[in-house]
Amino acid sequence: MRVFLNFLAGLIFGIGLIASGMADPSKVLNFLDFTGTWDPSLAFVMAGAIAVTSVGYALVQRRAKPVLENQFQIPAKWPVDARLVLGSAMFGLGWGLGGFCPGPAITALPLAAPGTLVFVPAMGIGIAAAVHLLRRSPTTTDG
Repeated sequence: MRVFLNFLAGLIFGIGLIASGMADPSKVLNFLDFTGTWDPSLAFVMAGAIAVTSVGYALVQRRAKPVLENQFQIPAKWPVDARLVLGSAMFGLGWGLGGFCPGPAITALPLAAPGTLVFVPAMGIGIAAAVHLLRRSPTTTDG
C-alpha cells in the first residue's frame, strides 16, 4: 500500500510539474531573467504550492500520528550553518545555469526535454560525490 501511495504522490507531483511548465527549463530560466524576458507565471505556481502545502500541514498537524507510520519524521531545528548555505548556493547555481531542479529534471527526462540527458547524470554524479564526502567527514551527524 505504501509503495502505491508513494507512486501516486509522485505521479501527481510530476503531472503538476508538467502542467505548470516547471519541467520546461526555458520557463524557469525566463523566470530568473529579471532584466530580459522575465516570466512571472512561475511565482504564481509557487504561491499556489505554498497555499496548498500550508493547508496540508495545518490538517496533518492535528493528527496524533501519520497514517502509514508510527510517528512524524520532523527534522530537529538547528541554526543556519555553512553546509546549509553552501548547499543552497550550489542548488541555486545549478538551477539558474541549467534551468532544472531535481524534480522537474527527472519529470522532463521521459519527455526528452533538451538538456536532461546531461543534467540528470551530472546531478547523479553530484549527489554521489556529496554522499561520499559526507561519509568521510568526521563532523557529519546525518545518517
